[in-house]
Amino acid sequence: MTLDQLAAAGDLYSAAGRHGIHYRTGPFVIRLRSKLTDLIDLLHQFYGAAWAQTDPAIAHFLIEVDRVPGIRGHWRPQAQFRIDDLQPFEPYPLEQSFPLLEWGLNWCIGTRAHRYLMLHAGVLERGGRALILPGMPGSGKSTLSAALAYRGWRFLTDEIGLIDPRSGDLFPLPRVVPLKNRSIPVIRDYLPEAFLGPVFKKTRKGDVAHLRPPRESIERQTESAHPRWVIFPRFVQGLSVPRLTALEKSLGFTRLAQNSFNYRLMAETGFRALTRLIRECDCYSLDYADLDSAIALIDALSHDEPL
Repeated sequence: MTLDQLAAAGDLYSAAGRHGIHYRTGPFVIRLRSKLTDLIDLLHQFYGAAWAQTDPAIAHFLIEVDRVPGIRGHWRPQAQFRIDDLQPFEPYPLEQSFPLLEWGLNWCIGTRAHRYLMLHAGVLERGGRALILPGMPGSGKSTLSAALAYRGWRFLTDEIGLIDPRSGDLFPLPRVVPLKNRSIPVIRDYLPEAFLGPVFKKTRKGDVAHLRPPRESIERQTESAHPRWVIFPRFVQGLSVPRLTALEKSLGFTRLAQNSFNYRLMAETGFRALTRLIRECDCYSLDYADLDSAIALIDALSHDEPL
């Protein structure tokens, strides 16, 4: 049964609290067990369209997010994250259980999914060709990825780009986009049609709100795309005209390696996968202050070539 079907049957909370609910994100199936009804409500609001089964053949990650028990949890309500009965993080405030789940799942994938070369990047697709947006915190990567996702590009991921070293393709991981601080009102104004969840105040990364990816992105989350463009975005406050500058492939390689979670760990396999990607992609840097003008420049790249 899907999350939607479980909710319609009134069994979503009890299923989550007893044996756990299963949902898919890209190539991974998660089994989540939790008695936190607010967390389950948000999960359903964000991912209800994702197909899932009550008893799949395999779950890649067995996760629990629940209230810290005992006196400590009574006086200072907190949520704890567990993966395979291990607790890799200190507890979070109870009201931040959803960000804890999302960040915890990022950690699980980033530390265990080494069959893929993993890039810290947003990834979008048009006509089967993938646009990669690597970026450090504060670069505007998430804001630009969110805007493109609702302006004609299929959203694959905002956080972890999964590259299959054998085919060179990028696999989708279409989860919510965590918008931080100033990005929240920007996207709320720019994308009034999109669903933006509650603002979680004073998390370890500041104020955070999550943007639901378009339904099509979730429905097509098993469809890969082939890399075509690498653009390193940088938000520059007050910039009047955006600047799209071609980069040497050697510089693109170095910067992508620095934006990878496991490039060194994968050794020769990672080197070959990244070399192939750079050879097949055009590389650019993009300085921007305005989303419409930045998207226009990116759209022009994709329209310059036949689909």
